[in-house]
Amino acid sequence: MPSGSFTGSRVVVRDDEHAEEVHDEHYYGKYNDDVLELSMVEAYHLIDRDLIEVENDGEKLSKDEAFELFTSKDEEFYHKYQAYSDLRERGFIVKTGFKFGAHFRVYPRGVNPYQEGPKKQKQHTKWVVHAVPENDTLSFQEMSRAVRLANNIRATMLWAVVDNESGVTYYEVDRLTP
Repeated sequence: MPSGSFTGSRVVVRDDEHAEEVHDEHYYGKYNDDVLELSMVEAYHLIDRDLIEVENDGEKLSKDEAFELFTSKDEEFYHKYQAYSDLRERGFIVKTGFKFGAHFRVYPRGVNPYQEGPKKQKQHTKWVVHAVPENDTLSFQEMSRAVRLANNIRATMLWAVVDNESGVTYYEVDRLTP
């Protein structure tokens, strides 16, 4: 089974064969200096499905220990994970949306987000997704900024609202011009 080490806010998979197994089929993680780096939500999704083992300070983490560690490092982890997991279970490819001011960017099923050369429209990010708890409040300025950033890359802005029962409901927010 592939294994990785928790370092700071990422899980690093150093073994080339394991890294390829995790990355190449479903596009988990990102290569950086010849090692595969997984975000905490990616790593936990794989842990939750018994597809990877993660160590911290040389000790293998149980599912509960990994969840505790990741939530201690990121106060938004729970909501981000619920949205990430829901999107992955629906078959979408989910990558970080950090550079767009959101949690995730989402590609349609079957798209290779790492394809070399010019991309066709269907190979671009389809949605920019930001996960929030159901009792969260946002200003119109925050919503407007998010929508404009998503529209700049020809994507749709979705708010993934995570309710108290861990259900995720997606709300599309768009800009209308008269």
